Amino acid sequence: MNIGRLIRTTAATGAAALGLVAVSACASSDAADGKENGKLKVVASFYPMEFLAERIGGDHVLVSTLTKPGVEPHDLELKPRQTAELGEAGLILYLKGIQPAVDKAIGQSEAKHKIDAATLTELETHQGTDHGHDHGAAGTEEHDTAGHGAEGHSKDEHDHAGEAGGDPHIWLDPVKYAEVAKGVGGALAKADPDNSAAYQKNTDALVGELNTLDAAYRQGLKNTTTKTFITTHTSFGYLAERYGLDQEGISGVNPESEPSPARIKELQAVATKEKVTTVFFETLASDRTAKTLADDTGLKTDVLDPLEGITDKSKGDDYVAVMESNLTALKKALGAK
Repeated sequence: MNIGRLIRTTAATGAAALGLVAVSACASSDAADGKENGKLKVVASFYPMEFLAERIGGDHVLVSTLTKPGVEPHDLELKPRQTAELGEAGLILYLKGIQPAVDKAIGQSEAKHKIDAATLTELETHQGTDHGHDHGAAGTEEHDTAGHGAEGHSKDEHDHAGEAGGDPHIWLDPVKYAEVAKGVGGALAKADPDNSAAYQKNTDALVGELNTLDAAYRQGLKNTTTKTFITTHTSFGYLAERYGLDQEGISGVNPESEPSPARIKELQAVATKEKVTTVFFETLASDRTAKTLADDTGLKTDVLDPLEGITDKSKGDDYVAVMESNLTALKKALGAK
């Protein structure tokens, strides 16, 4: 027997075993910190949150979303795997009041860093958002936990505004979205201090883009033939208020509910009085209601995307591109000069 060879083989085997133990220990430590391969694991509830996480996190994060492309966010029901994913996250980014099932799961999650985007800006109420449903006032207290679960939420899309304390569609206003972006940058820096400088740099760049988008909307919608637009999904209250427009919803906030005959008659009168040319529908819901109204009133139809998800039907491959497409559609429909 070659004793020297045996000793060398044993030593090599021992070293390899120690190496595996070390790698395993590092992986366990990484997972405990909400990281994978040194990158912060961020779970976003749906597309507007995913976009912020990816743009601000850059190369230092691994972003996953609970709402896959083409899925209507309000109706999402989580799978056990997704619930487990929340517990492994280094940061959870969500918007309370949009997805009841997600709110509940996040409220029960033990993840250390949870950010409700609704706390990063001020929620408002908008007339016509729910045709008579009182949404109440909203607070702006910032926090780093989701200590308010969503028990009691209706699965109907839009008891959500009342639960959240105001209209949650803040991402459709570039100014409010920029405020949220700043808060997300701070949350990422808190969860991953080693890369805080990169998060700040990326936040500044994104806020600059959103400011440019805001300026384009202000200029593009400053002089128009009409200020009124009709939509199946009344999620554009912040956008309308920001740029001096009037949003008229066909049937409240549920884009697929049938409008009453009385509501159709009201909208016909509004369309005539306000010189409305177009009825807008969205990409993730049926256009049947919009086309019915348009046929009855002799109006055109077009897409005004509420940006709850990006699909092959989206007129743009990210938030900024789709918002620019929305601006083009609004300028055309409103008769921009």
